[in-house]
Amino acid sequence: MPASASAPAPGAASASGPSAAPATVDAPQPPAPGGPPPPSPAAESAFRAPYAALTWGIVLSVGLVAFESMGVATVLPEIAGRLGGLHAYGWGLSALMLANLIGTVAAGRDADRHGPARPLAVGLVVFAAGCALAGAAPNWPAFLAGRFLQGLGVGAVMALAYAVIGLAYPQHLRARMFALVAGGWTVPSLIGPTVAAVIADHVSWRGVFVLLLPLIAIAATLALPPLRRLHHAEASGPSAPAAPSGAALPPVSWWAGPVARSVLLAAGTGVLLAGLQVRRPALLVPLVVVGGAVAVLALRSVTPPGTLVARRGVPTGVVLRFLLCGAYFGSEAFLPLGLVQLRDLSASQAGLGLSAGAITWVLGAAWQGRADSRWSGRSRAVPIAAGCAVLLVGIAVMALGVLVDAVPALTAVAGWAIGGAGMGVAFNAATTDAMEQAPADRQGEAGGAMQLAQTLAVAVLSGLGGAAVSLASAYGSTVTVALSATFALTAALAAAGVLAAHRIRPAGRP
Repeated sequence: MPASASAPAPGAASASGPSAAPATVDAPQPPAPGGPPPPSPAAESAFRAPYAALTWGIVLSVGLVAFESMGVATVLPEIAGRLGGLHAYGWGLSALMLANLIGTVAAGRDADRHGPARPLAVGLVVFAAGCALAGAAPNWPAFLAGRFLQGLGVGAVMALAYAVIGLAYPQHLRARMFALVAGGWTVPSLIGPTVAAVIADHVSWRGVFVLLLPLIAIAATLALPPLRRLHHAEASGPSAPAAPSGAALPPVSWWAGPVARSVLLAAGTGVLLAGLQVRRPALLVPLVVVGGAVAVLALRSVTPPGTLVARRGVPTGVVLRFLLCGAYFGSEAFLPLGLVQLRDLSASQAGLGLSAGAITWVLGAAWQGRADSRWSGRSRAVPIAAGCAVLLVGIAVMALGVLVDAVPALTAVAGWAIGGAGMGVAFNAATTDAMEQAPADRQGEAGGAMQLAQTLAVAVLSGLGGAAVSLASAYGSTVTVALSATFALTAALAAAGVLAAHRIRPAGRP
């Protein structure tokens, strides 16, 4: 997947435990005596009834988010120049990312209480409103407001993609769906920059946003009806509880609720990112410390209990998502810079590395999805650890190609192809296993926590790497030193993933 504040994967269990079968969309009834036998699990497909419409709706929704993220990033310099926003260029990206945190938590918690259809519908409407506002913006503040709305919608769409797969698909299709979501992200992100540039050059940058509006409507038309039927089936089923367990929780003050805490998390992260952009240590250190402390305090209340100490089970799944995305996206963000600045490659040549990693990510996820049946019902610690180890090797090879003149520069491209394959395997396996353990009435919370971890990882590692480059420049050091420190940190995160993989299942479970 491309480096973005949003990105994808899960499976779900019922509230009675990870081995219970979740409800499925329009699950076929047992055949009448003498009728055709039901399809075997091997014959079922996510692109056949009763899953086809929902599958296309999920994949299209994720693809739209990917296209918007990469396409807008391509034309953002032109937008900032035309709307007078060059002085605050970074907030064109940060506004979306910080809103993403809020949308992720709000949508996930609402899905646990009322089912996924309502928050997904709201998320798509808000995303469309943000596209419309950004596309029509007369000035930079209005454009940033549109980006903020888009971020709320992006957070909802990405968090609910995980929860929906866990609730609506049988266990043997979930890993394949997560691989499809990875492809639904990667393919548009590969073509998005080119398409956006063509539209901006031959029509207007505003057309990039207008193009998304009818596609959002199509995604909603495909995905929402089966989700409503799923919710109604659960509500009227003989074994369905009277209300989701989340609804029975004691009321809390609005300021102590998850949405308010997600706003606090976004504010703390914003202060942290602002501090990382300051060159003066006298300002950088207090801003980073205060922002980081606020973000950590808020993070504790919007993630599953035990996440900050990597408790076994779902909390470790959230931690693994942070480690994987920090290692992968934190490295990828600075790969083009290193190849252009240190190895004198062109931008198009440097882009080969990003494309190679994206393609092998999809291939790795697809392989893991096909092979997942052998791990179903037991810990996927082995493929997770193996994927993290391959990602670590990829980072090391990529760093050699960027930092060592004696090594051919295109070695970095080969290294990132290796890293992408490891990421695809580990990302898919970790998310599938973690979401498989989440009870049916906590799928939204778990999926939101996964997306939250990814967004934070991208933001923090990109900010730390950018700060390293900025401080190196300010104090007479070199880009080589800054990138060496950055790649060492991302490699350490991948190594930590190898060590944490065995905690994906609680002690005593297979």
